[in-house]
Parts: sequence; structure tokens; C-alpha cells
Amino acid sequence: MRPGRNAVPLSEHEQRLFDQIERSLAEDPKFASAVRANDPRFHARRRILVAAFMIIIGLALLVFGTASSNALLAVGGFVVMLGSAAFAMQSRRKVNAPDLHAVGGTATRRTRQTRKAGFIDRLEDRWRQRPEGHR
Repeated sequence: MRPGRNAVPLSEHEQRLFDQIERSLAEDPKFASAVRANDPRFHARRRILVAAFMIIIGLALLVFGTASSNALLAVGGFVVMLGSAAFAMQSRRKVNAPDLHAVGGTATRRTRQTRKAGFIDRLEDRWRQRPEGHR
């Protein structure tokens, strides 16, 4: 749930407890680093940065290979760029993808099939709701 969306205000007692917990956690850098180390989004962001760096290296290899008339080096640079871009896109999906959701007491992952079914359903709804003159 995002802050500000369907948020329920805390009572004064809950707010004080929350503030106390927040202060105690802020004072413990070991805990903060442990939480950050276990966050998959943190690792995905780091992979995106590595992929961006590799894209730049691939571009440099491509330019250098082209300038020196070395086709193998230019093709290698292009392959490095392409692979790094695919790696970055995959990591970006992991950053934006929701983590595990509890459904009926079990943890499930959202799959592509559910997203495709939603897309197909929206297309079918648009088809049914189009103006009468376009049939």
C-alpha cells in the first residue's frame, strides 16, 4: 500500500509507539544495513547500474572497433551492449515488480499470464464498448 492511499490514521498511543520504534531502528546502523542487504530491490538497482556501465563499455568497444576497422571488436561491443540492455531491463522489472503477495494464507507470485489475461480482458471490453457505427 502506498502512503496516502486508503491510509488509516493511527491513535496517539500507536503513533508514539511507532515513533519510538522508528527512533530505535534509526540508531541501529547494523539493522539498517541488514535490511538493505536483504531487499531485492536494492540488488536490482545495483544490477541496473552495472548494466549501464557495461552498456558504456560496449559502446566504447563498438566505436573503437569501427574506428580501427576491426569488425570482430565492433560486433563484440554491440553484443555487450545488447546483453547489458537486456540485463538492465530484466533488473528494472524486478525493481518495479511487487514482491510476494499473501493470498488466502499462501504466498504467490504475480505471473505474466495474469497480466496478459488482464490485457486481453481490457481489449475485449474496449471491443464491446466501441461505437455502434464501427461494426
